[in-house]
Amino acid sequence: MTYINRRMMVQGTAVLGLGLATGTLLTAPKASAADAAASANPAGAMDAAAKERPVSLNGWTSEEQADDVSTVWTRPVPGTGLTVATRIGDVEAVLIHLLRRHHYEIDELRRGDITGWQHPSGLDPATPGSNLASGTAVRIRPGHYPAGTAGGWFPEQLTVLRDILAELDGVVRWSGDDKRPDESLFSIDVAPNSPRLPRLAAKLRGLREHPGRAAGAPADPQAAHRRKAAEALARQQRATAR
Repeated sequence: MTYINRRMMVQGTAVLGLGLATGTLLTAPKASAADAAASANPAGAMDAAAKERPVSLNGWTSEEQADDVSTVWTRPVPGTGLTVATRIGDVEAVLIHLLRRHHYEIDELRRGDITGWQHPSGLDPATPGSNLASGTAVRIRPGHYPAGTAGGWFPEQLTVLRDILAELDGVVRWSGDDKRPDESLFSIDVAPNSPRLPRLAAKLRGLREHPGRAAGAPADPQAAHRRKAAEALARQQRATAR
């Protein structure tokens, strides 16, 4: 398979002729390196070399580095002034939506409050924390919640968190529901080839096109139908606790 250096992808420009008489040329604006990589690989397909690398607990390929010949790039979290290293494309769309709703509806996120990709060395591949190595997980306030214990979230915060998870339709798992709780960790909980992830990502991108519907829009997590969905998902995820 031909190897493509992703850093070279963004150096191409499209030139359009506007008329032989005028000879006027327009050059298309350059995309960012991360956007070009996402566009070139929208489904997160792995090349032959990637298939030989270890995978995280959720089945996604681990990455040895970020921001250079990688599926993981440091991306902005709009509205927060923060960035996070995440797998580009659909994973990015879902995890950043989660972070934005937390920022707007639970508690403002500040510098140091979120972490994403981590190098696979030192991460146990048999634990949910290994999902950080594939760029498919984030931590919110790492170190803030005691390891292996639950109860670090206030009841009002937990209500909103359950509503966010329900909106994400089980595509994201909160490790606060695991047998050994890790209340800072949120991971993609579907396989790389699952149609549920691109379907959800498309829905979230669509919300951004409609003012008042994207992350930060007023929501009532106490509404009966929303609470019902949140409670149902909580029961489901607890039943499959690792």
